[in-house]
Amino acid sequence: MTDTATSRIRLRDRLSAALPDGRVIVDTDITSSYARDQAVWAPAGVPIAVVRPRSTAEVQTTVRICIESGTPIVPRGAGTGLSGGANAVDGCVVLAMESMDAIQAIDPLERLAIVQPGVVNDQLRAAVAKKGLWYPPDPSSAPWSTIGGNVATNAGGVCCVKYGVTRDYVLALEVVTGLGDVVQLGRRTAKGVAGYDLAGLMVGSEGTLGIVTGVTVRLRPAPDHQRTIAGYFDSVGDAGDAVEAVAAAGLTPSALELMDRRCLVAVDEWKGMGLSADADVILLGRIDTPGSVGDDEAARMSRCFTGAGATWAAVSTDEAEAEALFAARRLAYPALERLGPVLTEDVCVPKGRVAEMLRRIEAIGVEHDTVIANLAHAGDGNLHPLLIVDDGDAAAEDRAQRAFTAIIDAAVELGGTVTGEHGVGLLKRDGLHKEFAPEVLAMHHAVKAALDPHGILNPGKAF
Repeated sequence: MTDTATSRIRLRDRLSAALPDGRVIVDTDITSSYARDQAVWAPAGVPIAVVRPRSTAEVQTTVRICIESGTPIVPRGAGTGLSGGANAVDGCVVLAMESMDAIQAIDPLERLAIVQPGVVNDQLRAAVAKKGLWYPPDPSSAPWSTIGGNVATNAGGVCCVKYGVTRDYVLALEVVTGLGDVVQLGRRTAKGVAGYDLAGLMVGSEGTLGIVTGVTVRLRPAPDHQRTIAGYFDSVGDAGDAVEAVAAAGLTPSALELMDRRCLVAVDEWKGMGLSADADVILLGRIDTPGSVGDDEAARMSRCFTGAGATWAAVSTDEAEAEALFAARRLAYPALERLGPVLTEDVCVPKGRVAEMLRRIEAIGVEHDTVIANLAHAGDGNLHPLLIVDDGDAAAEDRAQRAFTAIIDAAVELGGTVTGEHGVGLLKRDGLHKEFAPEVLAMHHAVKAALDPHGILNPGKAF
């Protein structure tokens, strides 16, 4: 037996002795299912073990044992990520947080909730809704993704155009640090400016700076009646012009989503909704401003659509129809996955450059002979081009990878960012070096070295 094999057995034995029965998984049929997230073509290693803790103390014990043995730790939520951020590295321990899934408190007076990281986003939203409250961040993976994973990637979603992303709702965090300490970061008060914003630093850090074991989130009152505005367009560029027109009109929709024909056809073929019969591109807006002001804003948005070239635009008077349209938006990604491997982009550009970016994406698809479907949180410039290839077609995969890089380059050139909400993970590391100056990258490396001096927290991700 090699020294490496012996040390791995010893590590598993130490973890099994220090943690309750059932927490440490070494069966390779099970551990392999924890080795990667949903990112197509992102590499994944082979973990030594999977640890499924149920308390902060168990996380701390695991981290301390890994520090002593120099073993990498890869934290994982539900595995719904799209950048490879939760992919195992060879010889690591995957720390799967799904069993820490308690909603510990909901405080209507302070409008906050305290949860463990394994709580599923939609479960939290449903629980607070019973008290007339609302947790706005709503990634498309909300029925499955966890709050801890949402914190790791600073997840957004449909509502973030008006209500912001996860970082805007995280008040406090409990974290196990790279030194094996348990610390409380942030605050539970409405205001507070003591010290650096270390809780904010953890949000979006993809598990590279600490392991989140508790989250205190801000809540809002339940939203008022929403009006849905739909517009049909002949091209994604025209729909992008409409996005700019909405912003120029001073409107702040609670949602502004784009689906192109490839998305519509995929949903129709799966669910038979009949959307592709009427439009090549659909732009879906929502206005939740109360009363007659909201009615006026909805009408103005419809006029913005028409003025930008919509072939049809209207404020929906049928709530069921409106919900069906947004349901189609949520179904688009899984519908496209049925067609073959999907390489998902996540670039974000200024609102005034959305139309140009969408037109560039179309041109990139032609240049690289790659099928690209377009989904977008268009209202805040967060675009999700989906690059689709036939399974096992190596040449098509190579073209798609080159198109992926070209889209990143175009976004950075237009003053955008390589990731709006999915995280850097493994897929966007090269892009990050294009977006950040060397001096800024050095600052990130300094923070990483200070908070993870042993270099064991999700190594190889982001930087």
